[in-house]
Amino acid sequence: MTAPDSSRMYDGRPVADRRAQRRAQFLAAGLELFGESGYQDSSITALCRAAGLARSQFYEHFHNREELLLAVFDMIQEEARQAVAEAVDLTEPGDGVGWAQAAVRAYAESLGRDPRRARISQIEIVGVSERVEQHRLDQREAWMTFFADQCTRTLGPDFVPPGGYRAAATGFVGALNALVHQWSTGDSRLDLAAVTEVLTRFLTSLTTVSE
Repeated sequence: MTAPDSSRMYDGRPVADRRAQRRAQFLAAGLELFGESGYQDSSITALCRAAGLARSQFYEHFHNREELLLAVFDMIQEEARQAVAEAVDLTEPGDGVGWAQAAVRAYAESLGRDPRRARISQIEIVGVSERVEQHRLDQREAWMTFFADQCTRTLGPDFVPPGGYRAAATGFVGALNALVHQWSTGDSRLDLAAVTEVLTRFLTSLTTVSE
């Protein structure tokens, strides 16, 4: 019986580790090329060159460019959610303003500090295909769920924002993405402090419990 990849060795390293490393190299190449040249202008040949790997190795991980785009998009979204969760965990329970400020700043820095991430998340992912569009919408649903979970953890299980979670999350996520994208593209009229201030006030208005 052939040993599973987790225990097989090649050139002194577990095969599973080598596969994970190659996948990470393709993700890094996708972030670089999709974020700088754009999805449509990034060929598999160019992606392999950027990753320093062979075309055959690309197909060990992805069926096509679209699958790599989705994998890069998911990586960006998951890392942003992780950054927000870690920032929120450092705030005091019930501190709506502190929670809002921490969440907004963490998200803005996760995407906006690297314009490639903002471009992929808000431009390159749009309109590629029906499959990609559905995946983008699924990720938006994941952010709405995440928004609701974080509100519940911070403000308690009985809290409901004005208009309900779906309306509040839709409005906030839309404003968040628009401002972070504008800031990340180098708009001289905006800086991180301004973006954080506006979005914190927006989020606080949704999460402040009326007396």
